[in-house]
Amino acid sequence: MPERFSINELLLPWVGRIRPYPPGKPIEEVERELGRTAIKLASNENPLGPSPKALAALHQHLSKIHLYPDGNGYYLRRRLAEIHQLEMAQIILGAGSTDLIELVARTFLTAGDEGITSESSFYIYRLAIDEVGANLVQTPLRDETFDLAALAHAITPRTKVIYIGNPNNPTGTLATAEEMDRFLSAVPPRVLVVLDEAYYDYVPRPDYSRSLEYVRQGRNVLVLRTFSKVHGLAGLRIGYGLGHPELMGALNRMRSPFNASRLAQAAALAALDDREHVARSVESNRQEMKFVTQELALLGVRYTPSAANFVLIDTGRDCEEDFVRLLREGIIVRPMKLYGFPTRLRVTIGVRPDNARFLEALKRIMAVPAATSR
Repeated sequence: MPERFSINELLLPWVGRIRPYPPGKPIEEVERELGRTAIKLASNENPLGPSPKALAALHQHLSKIHLYPDGNGYYLRRRLAEIHQLEMAQIILGAGSTDLIELVARTFLTAGDEGITSESSFYIYRLAIDEVGANLVQTPLRDETFDLAALAHAITPRTKVIYIGNPNNPTGTLATAEEMDRFLSAVPPRVLVVLDEAYYDYVPRPDYSRSLEYVRQGRNVLVLRTFSKVHGLAGLRIGYGLGHPELMGALNRMRSPFNASRLAQAAALAALDDREHVARSVESNRQEMKFVTQELALLGVRYTPSAANFVLIDTGRDCEEDFVRLLREGIIVRPMKLYGFPTRLRVTIGVRPDNARFLEALKRIMAVPAATSR
């Protein structure tokens, strides 16, 4: 008999403490379990679906999926450079922006270094730091958004990377351009600031972001954007980063050579030119956000005003309990206990029929005393 051993003996010292990212419950799984149709309002996807132009591009490229993609993403990066008035050398592609969040950590952090983010922010930030054995530093939120002054104060000689979601997921709150200017002036040039702007297109405020100016100025900033939200391409996993050429060169040394698939690049390139779909998606979100939040107020349910395509609600009860009760109604939302909000649910803004169905179900479960709702 071969000698028995535990695979744990091969693990890096810090891997055992990592808690993997818990994805939202798939709609197919819920429908199998319930034997009925379900709606998913859990993962901040575009309820209008993908761009029609992107779908047409996918059909055109299906016959070429036996070929590897362009590892440099030439045509997509060239179009992004035109749109953002940057050089191609300032753009990198990823399998969604989460790929780039982790790529930053793999490139710049190791055991003994520090990565900073805020509590109650996108879980992948902390996961990326933990994955490479670096020291995770988290500062509390202030007014349910990133406390930029606290982030700056937390910087030490060991700090190399700071992750900021703007707007923040799961609260939907944001920092203004002026606030970000002040923050960056307090950050040493040696520290890389990752500005995750996944929900950029939904923000209605003119004072929101000057992130591309930071890139053009050569600041030590990486701006992340994604095709998963307003463009409706979450299932294809495609996103991109914007930064100075030296930063892109460092990241490309660690990047997987085919991290953006052929189909994803083709669909994203087409989606960039479908401004009608983007405008329709943004307007639908604006109207439905107003409808949902007005109805929540009538129900007496507190919520955090959001600049994104989701809303964080507070039922005042155990969020896992309410998640299960909504699940039994065929409605998938996201409980926020993992993010430090034990009584809150994050709910994606959908189309009117789905939003109305959610609100009716919420009204029913709120009528059931929490002590008997299991």
